Amino acid sequence: MSKYVFITGGTKGIGKAVAECLAKSGYHLILTYSADQKTAVNTQQELQAKYGISVSVIQADNSNLQAIDTIASYLAEKDLYLDALVMNAGTTCRDSFEQMQYEDWERVFCTNVHFPVFLLQRIITRIKKGGSVVFTGSLMGIEPHSVSLAYGVTKSAVHSLVKNLVKFLVPYEVRVNGVAPGFVDTEWQKNKPAEIRRNIERKVALGRFCDPMEVAEVYKMLIENSYFNGEVVVVDGGYSYK
Repeated sequence: MSKYVFITGGTKGIGKAVAECLAKSGYHLILTYSADQKTAVNTQQELQAKYGISVSVIQADNSNLQAIDTIASYLAEKDLYLDALVMNAGTTCRDSFEQMQYEDWERVFCTNVHFPVFLLQRIITRIKKGGSVVFTGSLMGIEPHSVSLAYGVTKSAVHSLVKNLVKFLVPYEVRVNGVAPGFVDTEWQKNKPAEIRRNIERKVALGRFCDPMEVAEVYKMLIENSYFNGEVVVVDGGYSYK
């Protein structure tokens, strides 16, 4: 029987790594992207050619709740039922506390918290019994974040969502977990100045950034291990050890 996974923000970064990790195991993929259509199509073609699975890409901006209609309509039209839903899409605001505007605060909350909640509400009956929801949290939702207040607070909210959603998903026989990555060596991190990267590496017990496929394996484990429920798995290489 075919297995389907829906991944928001699944065409680049951690989302793409999760998509590839699951594609290796034969999962068919539905991936959303916010605006970068060229990268989305490249990811689609790459994964289809490499693993022989079907990959669909949908433009859906998590800062716009109307995109939920687009996703729900797609699943209904294709009559698809999901083995897993990965809530990965996220955003940040790096303005200082003094300069931060309410509109930016609201945008980060909509993208990281509101959209996933109401998307799940809308399509929960499209997730198979025994299926799994996995949220992308962050180490920054655990450790104080001096760069983006909105990001840190919303990721703390995501971790709380995982814990609180458990009982609400019991009637649907769907599990919910989260992954809180530390510093993952995506293109975003690769483009940071060398000195900033070295400072981060000095704070990690393993002395390096996480490879995207290393964290992707944790998502796969949470999807396939039928006893994990209500957990937020921190993947930080020992960041908080000093």
